[in-house]
Amino acid sequence: MDRRTYWKKNLKYLTLLLIVWFVVGVMCTFVFAEYLNQFRIGGFPIGFWFSTQGAIITFVVLIFIYSMLMDRLDEKYNSEQ
Repeated sequence: MDRRTYWKKNLKYLTLLLIVWFVVGVMCTFVFAEYLNQFRIGGFPIGFWFSTQGAIITFVVLIFIYSMLMDRLDEKYNSEQ
């Protein structure tokens, strides 16, 4: 098993998922909230929707994506510990 390659890919996954988390959790909730509020989902402004539901749903989805990616990576490098 090549540990350097394994950890390099792990950090790549973490970086990409943290960028998504930051964009949805911080940028959409606070920075772009006023702009997003001009659009509506189910009668509610999207900025409000992101801060109450969208960010939480995104976090849960990111957890499942990370778990799936790490399972594949562990299987590829036979590093189930």
